[in-house]
Amino acid sequence: MINKRKYKEAIDYAYKLHHNQKRKGTNIPYFFHLVSVSTLVIENNGTTEEVIAGLLHDAVEDQGGLKTLKYIKSKFGNKVAKIVEECSDAYQTPKPPWIERKKLYIRKMSSKLQSSLFVSLCDKSHNASCIVNDYHRVGKKLWKRFNAKPKEIVWYYESLSKSFNRHLKGYKVLKNNYASVVKEMNNI
Repeated sequence: MINKRKYKEAIDYAYKLHHNQKRKGTNIPYFFHLVSVSTLVIENNGTTEEVIAGLLHDAVEDQGGLKTLKYIKSKFGNKVAKIVEECSDAYQTPKPPWIERKKLYIRKMSSKLQSSLFVSLCDKSHNASCIVNDYHRVGKKLWKRFNAKPKEIVWYYESLSKSFNRHLKGYKVLKNNYASVVKEMNNI
């Protein structure tokens, strides 16, 4: 059972952090991505800590670095903070180059908590679905939103799929759905 009071606190905090942020190349408030990830966690029987981490998975990376991580730890506990930390690929500003961050993220998959891998899978599933759907809406100009070439982006999502299959126990339906979307991404 999800602790609704804690979840509401996390929603309020995520909104406070991300309310001015938009999804790349769109007018869609970024906050709705966080809610979508958290909803995927809920729909796949996530714990309260995993659901909250789904809401906060980009807080450290995009909104304050280690200071934000420290706050998350004090407000939502060690496990939420650890999941958020393991879902982040950079703390510093400016961020290291895209390819370096993604290669390091993939290399670290084998040592991450199962909960972190699960939240990451929910995040990447939503991102991949948005990429495919937006491609069907706007065509090739979609790729201009990213700091990487289309082949690099597909490589990253395919590599993640292999890592989720190798390191994340369970979640067969979610992993298969993700693999299907990544396969479609590879064909656009």
